[in-house]
Amino acid sequence: MPRAVLIYIGAIEAMNRVIGRMAMYLIFVLMAVLLWSSTSKVFMTPSAWTLETAQFVMVAYFVLGGPYSIQLGSNVRMDLFYGDWSPKTKAWVDAITVFFLIFYLGVLLYGGLVSTAYSLGYFGSEPFDFFLSLIATFFTEGPSAAGEALGFLERSPTAWRPWLWPIKTILCLGVFLMILQSLAEFFKDIGRLRGVLD
Repeated sequence: MPRAVLIYIGAIEAMNRVIGRMAMYLIFVLMAVLLWSSTSKVFMTPSAWTLETAQFVMVAYFVLGGPYSIQLGSNVRMDLFYGDWSPKTKAWVDAITVFFLIFYLGVLLYGGLVSTAYSLGYFGSEPFDFFLSLIATFFTEGPSAAGEALGFLERSPTAWRPWLWPIKTILCLGVFLMILQSLAEFFKDIGRLRGVLD
């Protein structure tokens, strides 16, 4: 296999391993939020922020841990026949079906970017142009000019009313990392078929 592909696989897997292992600890943050939620409901006035915070932490835990789960092969599979196949047959099937996953993740990423642009006050139909101009403004004119380029920031319609752009950004990042990991898995399958990787 070309050296660039092996470097890509190593870099993506190292990055997703670090992010995934850090994301694992979000389960303790989630437990703390839910414990506080239960305690505040029993002994004092219920906290307005706990339900949405728990939801946001769970989303971050799931999407940031997803690429690491794919890397470990611990993602859920429909295993009626797969377990009995030879490693070479598994590699063939995985190398073909990964494109369905990448297509799905690409659609999901596009929807996430549109939704994130909306949460930052952009109501047009070209989210990529919006993000490119926002990044260009940030680097050429500074953070304050980029802040002025934003529109009305979307908030949740609950009593707490948190901004939604942070969790939508994390969702887009997680889906993008899953696409990168899926491509690495595709290259590993090709390597297995060629006898280069185990």
